[in-house]
Amino acid sequence: MHARHCRFTLLALLSAAAGCADRLPTQPGIAPPTGVSRNALEPYAGKIRVGIIPAATSVKIGATVAFDVREKGTNAYLVSGLAGEQVTVTFNQSVGVATNNRRLQVVCTTTTSDRDQRVTAGVKAGFPSAWEYVSTASCWRVYIGERPLPIDTTAERVYKQRVIDAGLATTSALWKSVNTTVYEPRYVTTKTTGTSASSRAQPRITVASTARVTIGTAQYRGIAEVMKNAAGTLAGINEVGMEEYLYGVVPRELGPSAYPEMEAQKAQAVAARTYAHSSLGKHWNNGYDVVATVQDQVYGGSAAEHSISNSAVDATAGIVATYNGAMISALFYATSGGKTSNVEDVFSTSSPYLRTVWDAPASQELPSVSALLTDLRTPTWTGAYGGFHSYHRWNYSWTMAQMSCVVGDYANKPVGNVNAINIVTRSSTSGRVTQIEFVTDAGTFSATGTGIRSAMPYINSSGVPTMLPSTLFVMERVTSSSGALTGYRAYGGGNGHGAGLAQTGAVGMARAGHTYDQILKKYYLGIVLETKVGTRRDGTSPASTTTTDPYDCTSA
Repeated sequence: MHARHCRFTLLALLSAAAGCADRLPTQPGIAPPTGVSRNALEPYAGKIRVGIIPAATSVKIGATVAFDVREKGTNAYLVSGLAGEQVTVTFNQSVGVATNNRRLQVVCTTTTSDRDQRVTAGVKAGFPSAWEYVSTASCWRVYIGERPLPIDTTAERVYKQRVIDAGLATTSALWKSVNTTVYEPRYVTTKTTGTSASSRAQPRITVASTARVTIGTAQYRGIAEVMKNAAGTLAGINEVGMEEYLYGVVPRELGPSAYPEMEAQKAQAVAARTYAHSSLGKHWNNGYDVVATVQDQVYGGSAAEHSISNSAVDATAGIVATYNGAMISALFYATSGGKTSNVEDVFSTSSPYLRTVWDAPASQELPSVSALLTDLRTPTWTGAYGGFHSYHRWNYSWTMAQMSCVVGDYANKPVGNVNAINIVTRSSTSGRVTQIEFVTDAGTFSATGTGIRSAMPYINSSGVPTMLPSTLFVMERVTSSSGALTGYRAYGGGNGHGAGLAQTGAVGMARAGHTYDQILKKYYLGIVLETKVGTRRDGTSPASTTTTDPYDCTSA
């Protein structure tokens, strides 16, 4: 295995600043009950579930005001806390729960095989089924069916007949009052004082709209909840209204302090809302819809909110972008370098609305893609909407040792010298590199689409390989005065995958007087803006067509 990881103290040459069905344990006495249910999400009703802490062994939740922690569904009280306090939620696979009810004993068997067969048959038929060992009789009592106390002889007689009709009991079956401790998985909510309470369903905190809940170290609108994820650990979840969710997303994706242009902020709000609706149920098996990072959209909660971006969300409330009646994959990124990309040039999919366009006014467009590539090396073009951005043009250099190391990491083995880097194919419409190959002492290795950016990272000022900003670039060999190959240099433009909305392009268009709908329709061809809500999938619905991990930057 290739264990080498590149790290250098040499600085790269650059012309841009950094931008942007659990199995429950069988216990002595009574066989396990159903316990905590699978993660099934309710149909969408205006609130999105955000995985703030996707996976942890414990999660801290609280509120900015005095609060109660209650069990989801039953609303049963668990514990309380003072303003600013937090409680810790853990998950215990074996919590003893005292039960006292009526169970229908169908047999006391002397073999474990008969015991297990009967219990399994009872469960399959839909009856609560269990067993307990009776040491004085050296047999296992098998119970199929249960009812709560107090005793109701009429109801018990009817219930017993149902079990008999199912072929699971005879007329000799008898009802018994059974006191026992059942061991089952439970959420355990503990205060700092040590007081704790357990619950089958998720602990959650609900506060008034003027207050905030806390999950981990941050504050959020809406509800704080802790739920078991698909891996068996815990997730800290914020359930919040869709529009309030966007309050914490838009400023993290397009910073309003740096870019206060309202029409650009509105365009970002519509794109973010469209993505959120099309992603409902994306992570259903973990108990939430989206996560709060670039894997979906960056969500900063209350601390991220800004009056400008909040106004943009309010001004576009409920509006999403659709194509032929379906919500689009609202891809966006920081800056295009002058021309956007067809989505198939970077991802393994195609779309009629994610097509290449010049990121400039019609009067300022370059005459050809060839002219764009020339401008990467010798920048003179000033007509691009996003031309003000630091990553509009960039260049990086690699020594032979650096290139050998980064390509070796990509190939997962030592490659020796990188003797040539060949651009095999380039999009004729956007200029982006679609396939590249590295000719090395150890053979030839290739990369395609957006994977090119991670195959050939540049070395940042800390000596760490960092993803190439975009696939819009040209390469040149660096040689010594004697003509010997000493390294490579890339001249490029843009930051991000290049498909869909260019955030700085949106800012440039807003500065030029364009409205948010004009901005969106430039970058997403043939779309319709309308008020529409998404449908939350639950594992049985078809998967969304939204491209995975579409975002490259936390802000433009």
